[in-house]
Amino acid sequence: MIISRTPVRLSFFGGGTDYREYFERHGGAVLGTTIDKYTYVSVNRLSEFFEYKIRVGYSRAELVNDVSEIVHPSVRETLKYKHVNGNLDIHIFADLPARTGLGSSSSFTVGFLNALYALEGKVISKQRLAEEAIHIEQQLIRENVGCQDQMHAAFGGLNIIEFRKEGITVRPVVITKEKYDYFNDSLLVFYTGLSRLASEIAKEQIENTLTCTLDDYLERMHGMVYDAEQVISEQEPADMVRSLGELLHEGWTLKKRLSTKITTDFIDDIYAKARQAGAYGGKLGGAGGGGFLFMLVPEDKKGAVRKALDGLLEVSFRFESEGSKIIYLTN
Repeated sequence: MIISRTPVRLSFFGGGTDYREYFERHGGAVLGTTIDKYTYVSVNRLSEFFEYKIRVGYSRAELVNDVSEIVHPSVRETLKYKHVNGNLDIHIFADLPARTGLGSSSSFTVGFLNALYALEGKVISKQRLAEEAIHIEQQLIRENVGCQDQMHAAFGGLNIIEFRKEGITVRPVVITKEKYDYFNDSLLVFYTGLSRLASEIAKEQIENTLTCTLDDYLERMHGMVYDAEQVISEQEPADMVRSLGELLHEGWTLKKRLSTKITTDFIDDIYAKARQAGAYGGKLGGAGGGGFLFMLVPEDKKGAVRKALDGLLEVSFRFESEGSKIIYLTN
């Protein structure tokens, strides 16, 4: 049996510039981190005593004899990509619900690929793991997804990921431990209670991106990645968090202009309440439309923000830096 563990992510700046429809024309970049909330995938060889060849367990159970019969798109297309067609017992577990804007779909694809390679006795690079996951999601499943979630999931850590037509590169954000911990401690994350299909929300944004009408917004969002990097490098912890929060607020204001489906009256209301209670700024994770809202908040305003968002479930978390890894292996 093989068990892989792969983190989900918080994307702070540059989201939207990781779509090929934009970065192959202008280049793109994002700044984000993975957190200690994970997708787990177990893969085991299924004995020949069963009447089926493949069992897939998640929110439902699939018992099939051929890969083509599998409903779960990522399981099906990843197995096809790996030319695997039988005697597998696959189970998927997660710390947080899917469709909530933390990149859990890509976390699964990366983790599943990692587990299948481990089952073959192979270790591949984080870069290759991420690039193969991108290929599966974009070319085989045909989802409307960008290229950041897979890189975050594979590499882990607080990173700047840069996108060019020639390729994708990942580099860690240079930050002291004091600032790293202060940044982490200043983030509050709340579940809006709304789940959504990111691919459906992203479809409109991608269509708008293709018309080039969003280029000015996306160019500014791209530049904010490097503004944030400079803030982290040069400012003291408290000032850093204030400046990053203000940048997040600017980024959220711009993000809402990319598609009509990114926000709702409910989301605008709870965001405004958090700001009125003292939060510097924040955003919804992922494509928008629901999922998790994260805010940068000064220490003395955390109580007020929590009270303002009373009724929303808060998530306790820490940043993590390992990325996708095999945590259990037995022959």
